[in-house]
Amino acid sequence: MQRSTRVSMSMVAARAGVSGQTVSRVANDSPKVDPETRARVEQAMAELGYRPNRAARALRTGRSQTLGLVAQTLATVGNSRMLQAVAESAASRGYALTVLTLGPDADIAEAFDRLRDQGVDGAIVLNEATALARDAASAGLRLVVVDSPPDDRFAVIGTDHAAGARAATEHLLAAGHRTVHHLAGPAGPFAAAERERGWREALAAAGLETPRVARGDWSAASGFDLARRMPTERVTAIFAANDQMALGALRALAEIGRRVPDDVAVVGFDDIADAAQFTPPLTTVRQDFDALGDQAVSRLVSWIEGEHPADLLLAPRLITRASA
Repeated sequence: MQRSTRVSMSMVAARAGVSGQTVSRVANDSPKVDPETRARVEQAMAELGYRPNRAARALRTGRSQTLGLVAQTLATVGNSRMLQAVAESAASRGYALTVLTLGPDADIAEAFDRLRDQGVDGAIVLNEATALARDAASAGLRLVVVDSPPDDRFAVIGTDHAAGARAATEHLLAAGHRTVHHLAGPAGPFAAAERERGWREALAAAGLETPRVARGDWSAASGFDLARRMPTERVTAIFAANDQMALGALRALAEIGRRVPDDVAVVGFDDIADAAQFTPPLTTVRQDFDALGDQAVSRLVSWIEGEHPADLLLAPRLITRASA
């Protein structure tokens, strides 16, 4: 049986018409290569199927070329989409990814110690684990946290959830509704609190009293239960903290004979892949998970390479469909 030939740096150098040192610099992301030469070397690598030796690179650079991702759970749509985006962005930059899920009773300090023991160059922390990250003994580990208040111990990237919630609430008020009821997310996550804050601010700016919050757990089942218990004869507009809760509310309203949007208008948040297929198609606030994942990785890699990144807040966008 014939063995496949391992592609070497010298083979790439010959294909690209450059020196072996130039190939090494490209493989190690050195800035000392002009863009035209870099493109030629990268094309030769792709054509030959060259894969840099990660272990050898780690010895040369003192870096493992591995990032960590920390999440309380990957069961939520937002976290699973973030994982996909982070994994793709990390791979495109030549980094491997180690994923750590905490569960409800995790020892956060021990979890970050495990990441350090595995030699990751830095880690991305997703929304529900944000508060835990602030309490972690994370000295020596570069962190980019998704959805968090500013903190000197790590870089922050996120969606402007409050702005998205204000836009959703203002859209419903502009349609003539006297107030807007809120199916809120759980009390802990930063994103849920910011969406609730934006809803409250929009009502206050319109001079309206704030209805009592109905708090769920991000699931469609909780949206269904909460909407069933609302005083439906007085509710004409609902802003749900995410699309799953909005989906549950749509089912509840259908079961009690309330038409959407004629009797009750409903707006969600996230714009999940199936939101346009709800009955009726869901008006919602879109956050760009692909951009969030890519920017989180970009900032972490920049930090690993010596440049402390600035915090970044991405603007969401209201997507108007038939439910409101």
